[in-house]
Amino acid sequence: MSQPSCTCLSCGQNNLEVFLSLGNTPLANSLLTTEQLQQKEATFPLNVAFCPNCSLVQLTEIVPPEMMFTEYLYFSSFSDTMLKHSEELVTRLIAERGLAKESLVVEIASNDGYLLQYYQRSGVPVLGIEPAQNIAKVAREERQINTLCEFFGVELAKRLLKENKQADVIHANNVLAHVPDQNGFVEGIRMLLKKDGLAVIEVPYVRDLVERCEFDTIYHEHLCYFSFTALDRLFSRHNLLIHHVERIPLHGGTLQLQISHAGTHPRSARAKALLEEEWLLGIDTNEFYHDFAQKVERQKKNLCALLTRLKNIEKRIAVYGASAKGCTLLNFFGIGAETLDFVVDRSTHKQGRYTPGAHLPIFPPTALLEQKPDYVLLLTWNFAEEILAQQTEYRAQGGKFILPVPDIQIV
Repeated sequence: MSQPSCTCLSCGQNNLEVFLSLGNTPLANSLLTTEQLQQKEATFPLNVAFCPNCSLVQLTEIVPPEMMFTEYLYFSSFSDTMLKHSEELVTRLIAERGLAKESLVVEIASNDGYLLQYYQRSGVPVLGIEPAQNIAKVAREERQINTLCEFFGVELAKRLLKENKQADVIHANNVLAHVPDQNGFVEGIRMLLKKDGLAVIEVPYVRDLVERCEFDTIYHEHLCYFSFTALDRLFSRHNLLIHHVERIPLHGGTLQLQISHAGTHPRSARAKALLEEEWLLGIDTNEFYHDFAQKVERQKKNLCALLTRLKNIEKRIAVYGASAKGCTLLNFFGIGAETLDFVVDRSTHKQGRYTPGAHLPIFPPTALLEQKPDYVLLLTWNFAEEILAQQTEYRAQGGKFILPVPDIQIV
């Protein structure tokens, strides 16, 4: 069962202000087997609120992590974009930090070893921490990545310290948003990080979410949606400093944070400038989020109208991406089998299953050439460049892609 909460996950205040409701939706990555189609599907409220005290944007309903992450079907290695990004980041950090066989790199939510493999190939010792049993098994057996199958927090950090393990570098990509115990997670990072160590953390940026109307990045796994202001307040509470930040385009807009123990690094000019930008935008006030729900409704109206017009002239429409983003969009917009024929996804772990709520069958991408739908609704729009390049043959035969976010495009 989920638990409604009116208490901020960061500062603990209880005056959250709801500004968007996406109704009751199933868990975004709970893809169904044929047998599960006959069972009642659990749904949970998806409401988004703003904390006026620390400015954190967050969900008001907490689904227990064990329900979402014990078995998980998102494997990072199926994205060429993620692999390229990870390899470039690792190469840079090995050089900048002088990492070698005496070092230790820890990744929290290490998935299938997609990032740590590049350290290991360079002879740098690694430790992965991944709560999903099926994914941790792949990391250990297929990539020989030393991986603990656990949730990260203060208790695990204490245990690792007793084993004389402290990290020169800690990675935590797209996981902080998933954590109910924000303070315990950050305190665990402080404990595990060497005095002169570096934590590199990537989180989706709430500013891009609002300005580009990326509402489909909202789902139950993502409990929190971060501004730099909210992150700065969270980490400073634990005597950690975000000394540098970069805005990168990954996942529709991401903040890449460099974090150190307070007093070991000065704050960069770029980090200072971003804090000032957010202050000028009013990102720490509820006015910044005031019109977001209306923008989402307009997006719903426009996309549904386009799909209806295409169906009325007997066009066949498929979907690319059995993604969490897609679950939010399809279920909130009420788009299902009456409009869409099937879904394709590159991940072999998703093929043969069905999407949550809409119950669309999931096939490999080769189905686009075999069944030749007229249009494909691209729900993994954050990897559009990569996917469009992979689908050159389908497009050469007349197939078209519909990109729903941030603006509807047909390419």
